Amino acid sequence: QVQLVESGGGLVQAGGSLRLSCAASGRAFSNYYGWFRQAPGQEREFAATISASGGNAYYADSAKGRFTISRDNAKNTVYLQMNSLKPEDTAKYTCAAGRGPRAYSGRENHYDYWGQGTQVTVSS
Repeated sequence: QVQLVESGGGLVQAGGSLRLSCAASGRAFSNYYGWFRQAPGQEREFAATISASGGNAYYADSAKGRFTISRDNAKNTVYLQMNSLKPEDTAKYTCAAGRGPRAYSGRENHYDYWGQGTQVTVSS
């Protein structure tokens, strides 16, 4: 029912900025969304999540103060603005959508749909 396509990944120098986009198709405006990331040889970890209305957001400690999640419901698009990037931010970033009684979630098993991911590489 919901398809997610990420874009905006690429190569950036440490200290630089990058904005990721997640375009959703289908009835996706009522979903809460999340961004997750996974580096080679490591488990996938939570980065940020936002409620259906966009009024509530939660961040992992590693992202807090540097990343900002937002959404434009008219465009069915979720964004992740990443500033002050570090080499340890290098990972494949994936967008996910979920529905349920909760407003948002940082847990993988609370999500129903996943995109294919976009690669972010931060050089030192």
